[in-house]
Amino acid sequence: MNGKVQRDERFSTGLMDVISISEVEGTYRILPSEKGLALHSIEKDEAGFKLCRIENKTIVNGGHVQLNLHDGRNILIQVKDPKKPEEDVYRTMDTLKISIPNQEVVGHMKLIEGAPAIIVGGKNIGRHGKIVDIEERLGQKRKKLLVTTEDVKGKRFQTTLDFVFVTGDAESSISLPEAS
Repeated sequence: MNGKVQRDERFSTGLMDVISISEVEGTYRILPSEKGLALHSIEKDEAGFKLCRIENKTIVNGGHVQLNLHDGRNILIQVKDPKKPEEDVYRTMDTLKISIPNQEVVGHMKLIEGAPAIIVGGKNIGRHGKIVDIEERLGQKRKKLLVTTEDVKGKRFQTTLDFVFVTGDAESSISLPEAS
């Protein structure tokens, strides 16, 4: 799992984890579906990275930025001055592309209009498409903002920002199941 051998059959897996099963020579990514989390078959070249959403960030001693990710891990980003926006480009709800198994950040995908995303909760779980609109409201927590997404068939749906997981910049970095 995620480039490391796991022998414990009770070891937990979660969203965006990459699983390779040598007996069947298959590689899978765990993605949301209408019924919860499901295995999605992927190619070997896509198995070299995992996507992780930034849930929170903190300035730690020494002025560096600690990013707290959706899977429970933390990554420390070394910056000269975290108060300069040019150096601290990471925002909560953005996505990092992390290489596996060496766990290095190889990409950063911003949560912006036009970015591809998959819905990871709520009644639209498993649906994916391009972000069309992110509603801004003063005085409301960012995670509760409404996001409108449009799938490949042109159907639009809304959910809260907390359920949106960006999967790329202009195109998705990962393969996704066909839209139903």
